[in-house]
Amino acid sequence: MNIKKSGVEKRVRALGWKDGTVAEFLGLTPEESALIEIKLALSRRLRERRRKRMTQAQLAKKIQSSQSRIAKAETGDGSVSIELLVRAMLATGASPKEIGKAIADGQG
Repeated sequence: MNIKKSGVEKRVRALGWKDGTVAEFLGLTPEESALIEIKLALSRRLRERRRKRMTQAQLAKKIQSSQSRIAKAETGDGSVSIELLVRAMLATGASPKEIGKAIADGQG
């Protein structure tokens, strides 16, 4: 199987393509990549916590936002600020320590 794979890799490279990461393709700095990972980790954890406790509309009302912003927050939309993610997490009852753990776990 490795022989077949290396043959494919050679053909792909011959066409001008190269193997790499998303960060390399987008030209992201390590700091930008880390920020994206942090936001995604918070988004995933927010969705998990919120589903157990309330609807998107209930959470939105609690933090004076809109249901559509909560939906965007839960899907990792780039337009959502870390501040909104943290406020939403706190509104679901997460402690600062739990938020820190979500960030740390997302960096693995």
